[in-house]
Amino acid sequence: MGSDGALAKVTYLPGVTPPAAPPERTPAEPAPDRTAHDKAARRAENVSMSALTRRGQSRWELRQLLLARDLEPNAVEVELERLEGVGLIDDAALAEVIVRTHRERKGLGRAALIAELRRRRIDQDVIDAAVEHLGADDELERATQLAERRAPQLRNLDHDTAVRRLSGYLQRKGYSGETVRMAIHATLPRQSSGVRFR
Repeated sequence: MGSDGALAKVTYLPGVTPPAAPPERTPAEPAPDRTAHDKAARRAENVSMSALTRRGQSRWELRQLLLARDLEPNAVEVELERLEGVGLIDDAALAEVIVRTHRERKGLGRAALIAELRRRRIDQDVIDAAVEHLGADDELERATQLAERRAPQLRNLDHDTAVRRLSGYLQRKGYSGETVRMAIHATLPRQSSGVRFR
């Protein structure tokens, strides 16, 4: 060791190969940890998949849910794009399912179906496409079926009261006034006092 404290230079004898120099040491890099972006993406995915396993969601509904969980708007948009890309959110397909199931299970008419789709913030163009196949004849048939099922519950009422109750019931189901009148006319026989439709 020299007087300055530095190590003396090593001299190798002839014929001796010096060992390879050790690689330069670099500062240790931290183990790759999930960035805030990755954590937000994972959280958005968990929330959206949990929601989608319970029931179909419109894009707007899922956005509101993700934002309500304090996720950054950018992370929310990325997740919505991902879900649309793999077909897990599709407002057009959802609208068709809602129209079909709500007609079959709840007997809803065109107006009520449109209101439900609007409540779920589905675009008007998509709504129009989903209900375009609902013709007036089909509406009348559905309304008449509902009226026939409901009529036995009204048999103890006088005719005018039965008509009012049945009319209110069908209107709440989303059927137009004309369709309601025709369905009631087919279901409740007219009596001598006549039937008034309000």
